[in-house]
Parts: sequence; structure tokens; C-alpha cells
Amino acid sequence: MQITKDSVVQFNYVIKELDGTEVESNGEQAAVAYLHGHNGMMPGIEKSLEGKQAGDKLSVELPASETFGELLENSEQRVSVKHLQGAKKWSAGMSAVVNTDQGQRQVTIVKVGKFMATVDTNHPLAGKTLQFELEVVNVRAATEEELEHGHAHGDGGHHH
Repeated sequence: MQITKDSVVQFNYVIKELDGTEVESNGEQAAVAYLHGHNGMMPGIEKSLEGKQAGDKLSVELPASETFGELLENSEQRVSVKHLQGAKKWSAGMSAVVNTDQGQRQVTIVKVGKFMATVDTNHPLAGKTLQFELEVVNVRAATEEELEHGHAHGDGGHHH
């Protein structure tokens, strides 16, 4: 089955800098699942996987505008240190996770004090052209419920 709108796609990924340095992958975790054609995945990934099928492997170079977004100016915010997740002790340059109204967000520590930290809300990979190595694990038709909800359920997808 080919990947088309309303397909549920499961894939493994490795993201690398253009010099070959690996920056992220799903590694030993379950394949990532998403509902194709419903804005649930980065546009560059969706475009790259369109028409592919289980077993296909591809390597694509994608611009920031199609993945983690361009770097936004004035994206620094002050947050209480107690809201930072991911470590006990913080220093500039570290990545942290904070809960926002839009869900969890990865931020980069710019400056940290005793009670407050200044964070950059740009994703750490924003503004970068990156190499994506993708492997399609499974493709299936979405269920009625998945189409209603607008996202994939089950392994690697959304759990209610």
C-alpha cells in the first residue's frame, strides 16, 4: 500500500547535521506513527514519504522551513527554574522541556539564576537545514475513529 492522504504511516528516523553528526533518532523506541495528510507531521517529512510504501528507505535534505521552523527573533522568555524538566542542575546551553498551553516544548537555557531562567523558545534544531534518514515500517488505511480524531492511534500514535 502506498502512502496517500488518510494513510496511517509508521516510520523510523535519524536526523543528522549536514556534516553527518547525528542529532536525534527514534533509536530503539517504537516507530513514529502519524495520519498522513492531516498536518500531524512536519511538511517536509510528509512530502518526502508521499507515495512510498513499507520497506522503503530514503535520505532527504530538508530546509528549516519544512521541519523545525526558522529561528524567531525575540524568542527569549523568563521562566521559573522549577518549571524546567530534564535535569536537576541547569547551565547555559542545556536543553530543557517546559509545559505550555500548546503541550510540552523543548527550549534552550540562555541564562540561569537561583529562581528564574532565561530560555530560548526556538526548537534547538530551528533554522537548520538537516539530513533525514527515513525508513517506512508500516502503511495502512486509517480507521473511521482516526479520521474523526485527525491523528493515528495505537503503537507510536496517540493514546487516549
